[in-house]
Amino acid sequence: MKLGIVGLPNVGKSTLFNAITDAGAQSANYAFCTIDPNVGVVSVPDERLAVLLDIYKSKKTVPALIEFVDIAGLVKGASRGEGLGNRFLSHIRQVDAIVHVVRCFESDDIIHVEGSVDPARDIETINLELIFADMESLERRIERMEKALKADKTLQAEFDLLNRVYSELEKGIRAKNIECDLDEKIMLDSFDLLTSKPVIYACNLSEEDFAKGLENNAPYAAVAEIAAKEGAATLPVCAELEAQIASLQADEKELFLAELGVEKGGLDLLIQESYKLLGLISFLTVGPQEVRAWTVKQGSKAPEAAGKIHSDIQRGFIRAEVIAYDELIEVGSMLLAKEKGLVRGEGKDYVMRDGDVVLFRFNV
Repeated sequence: MKLGIVGLPNVGKSTLFNAITDAGAQSANYAFCTIDPNVGVVSVPDERLAVLLDIYKSKKTVPALIEFVDIAGLVKGASRGEGLGNRFLSHIRQVDAIVHVVRCFESDDIIHVEGSVDPARDIETINLELIFADMESLERRIERMEKALKADKTLQAEFDLLNRVYSELEKGIRAKNIECDLDEKIMLDSFDLLTSKPVIYACNLSEEDFAKGLENNAPYAAVAEIAAKEGAATLPVCAELEAQIASLQADEKELFLAELGVEKGGLDLLIQESYKLLGLISFLTVGPQEVRAWTVKQGSKAPEAAGKIHSDIQRGFIRAEVIAYDELIEVGSMLLAKEKGLVRGEGKDYVMRDGDVVLFRFNV
């Protein structure tokens, strides 16, 4: 899973990226400090792994992973090549979802490229540039399709959809929010449009505002209202705070946040929300060597999940021996779970659930 961190220059993208990955992405108080995208891979927080490690005395845990890409700041006119626009747009095409960092704090020390803090304006700037880029992409596609239609009339439905999507984009409607039936949705996905990608708005708050809560925070409320209309997610983060606690041990981090009156750090919430946004779940495998979380799409069947471990297991799939994590923890061991009949034998049509603890039987 690859997530692109985007936003205007100087909104806290690289500071947040540093905190997420501890990768040391360059961060400074001037536009376009980040030019080539920085990439960092981090683990998905999963408390279940530590519990299973304790039960099985395995040598290690291997969490599911998520990749974050810190992409150069976007400015007005990027779709026409302004700033680093063309490079920005090419990098964003390669990600599965967008984490759009929006500045929601005032500071005399950190300049804003537009001269003032206005989350709604900043969101509109980036959304319009993505829409313009998609319109340009569709124009080229429509032109090619028009010629191809003369020889192949079966392309009519796709041609009609291209024109309808273009028309909706002209009205400022993102591709993700265009109503489609199932066949149209499959076609729309094949267009590879920037505005089709799911979005999380990460509202970058000051440390004081983050600890105080969101009840009377007008900038956050403005972002949340926009996100609700788009069907996007909204999360509060404090990039500076996350950068401060990035190097702390888990228990130290927990204590630090508790002193601020915050239950969970913004980064843990961001990673979990990203997982949910893309419709992903984790199944678990256990053994003396490792306890491991594996990522699959929600709705994946058992053989497909087996293929995440090894293609041979998928090819020779016989059955999956499955128990829900909560049931396993309740009885305390796989042996007791089998004695109580809690371990189920599931076939090729079994749909995986989050937290399934699985042993795949196969023969190649």
